[in-house]
Amino acid sequence: MKPLMLQGHERAITQIKYNREGDLLFSAAKDSKPNVWWSLNGERLGTFNGHGGVVWCLDVDWQTINLITGGGDSSCRLWDLETGKNIATVKTNSSVRTCNFSFSAYQAAYTTDKAMGHPCEVFMIDTRTIDDSLSTQSPILKWEITDSKVTSMVWGTLDETIITGHEAGDLIQWDLRTGKKVHSVKEHTHQINDMQLSRDGTMFITASKDQTAKLFDTSSLELLKEYKTERPVNSAALSPILDHVVLGGGQDAMEVTTTSTRQGKFDARFFHLVFEEEFGRVKGHFGPINSLAFHPDGKSFASGGEDGYIRVQSFDQSYFDYTFDYNRD
Repeated sequence: MKPLMLQGHERAITQIKYNREGDLLFSAAKDSKPNVWWSLNGERLGTFNGHGGVVWCLDVDWQTINLITGGGDSSCRLWDLETGKNIATVKTNSSVRTCNFSFSAYQAAYTTDKAMGHPCEVFMIDTRTIDDSLSTQSPILKWEITDSKVTSMVWGTLDETIITGHEAGDLIQWDLRTGKKVHSVKEHTHQINDMQLSRDGTMFITASKDQTAKLFDTSSLELLKEYKTERPVNSAALSPILDHVVLGGGQDAMEVTTTSTRQGKFDARFFHLVFEEEFGRVKGHFGPINSLAFHPDGKSFASGGEDGYIRVQSFDQSYFDYTFDYNRD
C-alpha cells in the first residue's frame, strides 16, 4: 500500500496523536502551528494559530471536543475543535514539555522545563469549563521536580495517578490526591523520550535515548518486556489489536547529514510484544522518526519525522496473516 504523505509543517514534527475514533490525526511541530488532518485521505482540516514558537506536545480529549497544546513560548493553550479557536491560554514560567488530558477530560496535567532560574514543575488544572478564567485560576495542584526534568508523561489508572518519565531515565508515579511520589523505578540509563499507554491502559511503553523501548505495568511500574535497537528510540507505540510494538528513532538531528538513508537508521521497526523479536521494518523518512501512533483500529500507523513529513501507512493483508512460530507444548 502506498503511504499518505502529509505535508503541512515547515519544520520537524514533535508529536502526533489520533483522536479516539481515529478519523482525525493531530500534529505538533517546531513551526508553531499545530495541524489537524483527516486520517482517511490525508487532507488537512485546519491549523491552530496562536503559539509563538515550537509546540512540544498536544493531546485531544476522548470526545474530540478540546485540544491542549504546550510550547516553547511558555504557554499551555486549550482549543475548541469545532471552531479552531484558542479558548484559554495558561502562561507558564518556562517551556511546556508535556501535556495530557485525563481519561474523563475533567482535568489536564502539564509539565514545564527547568529553565531561566525556574524549576521543573507539574501542574494539574480543572478543564470541565474552559474559558478565559483558566488563565487567572490557580492550578488544582502543582509540585516541583527537584531531580532531573520531566520529558514525558501519561495518566495512570482511574485518573488517580500520573506517571512521569525523566531526563535521567527514571519513572515516577504520583498520587494526585496529595501530589506525593508513590513509586519510582529506574530501568533506563538515559532520557525517556516518549510514553504511550496500551488500549486498555493496563500497560505502557517507554522509548529512550539508551537505545531501548520497555513495557511496564501501569499500576506497579513492573518491567515486563524490553525491545533493543542500535540507536536512540524517540517514540514507541502499542498496537490496539495485535501483540505488536512499533519503534522509531535515529540519531540526534545534528548527526543526520552524515547518514545515508540506505542504512536503515530511520525505519519504523516492528517487534513482537511478547517475544521481543523484530519482524518487520517500514522505510520512508529522510531523518529520525520523532513520533509514532497506531490508528485506533490497528489497520494503519502514522509516523512524524525530523524531515517535517507525516506518513500514514496502511498495513497489507500479509501483516495480519503473519504469525510467530513457537512451540505450544
